[in-house]
Amino acid sequence: MKKKKTQILQFKITLTGSSPSIWRRFWIESDLTFYDLHHVVQLVMGWTNSHLYQFIYERHSAIGNPELLESDDVADDKDTFVEVIFDSAGAEVVYEYDFGDGWKHILELEKVLEKKPSQQYPFCLEGEQSCPPEDCGGIPGFYEMMKVLKNKKHPRHKETKEWIGGGYEAGVFDMKAVNNKLKNLQGD
Repeated sequence: MKKKKTQILQFKITLTGSSPSIWRRFWIESDLTFYDLHHVVQLVMGWTNSHLYQFIYERHSAIGNPELLESDDVADDKDTFVEVIFDSAGAEVVYEYDFGDGWKHILELEKVLEKKPSQQYPFCLEGEQSCPPEDCGGIPGFYEMMKVLKNKKHPRHKETKEWIGGGYEAGVFDMKAVNNKLKNLQGD
């Protein structure tokens, strides 16, 4: 049987509940596993890969690490190929990261494209806004943190600024830095 030709999948991932919207658009090769996709999502979004995650499809079916998630009902992300679930434009899954903070993302397949030999894959095409800092309490905690940082007279302003490290800019998305990280991912 002839191996299926590798195509390029164009995705858009959006952090649910974010306003303004925090999102990224990126390309990956169709023959990656969900484990590979997880690592690409971590890099394009700006997460640190410090927490559990899962991909949820068809409402209650999940893909992830069955051992870490302590479930026999979870499809193994290292054995499940992206093209099995994302078989046509418009297909969507929920990507959940850090079950405590509850970062949920909508991951949508926008297009299936032909592979260009000279193009780097994976590759981030565009995006908006910085990813929230890890462990800030999900969307509600993130917006509370932003409110505290904007008010220099707030009683928690100094400690919040120290906790975040002072260099966080919510409206900034550095696509060049993301693509450099993705380039390094290729060698892994």
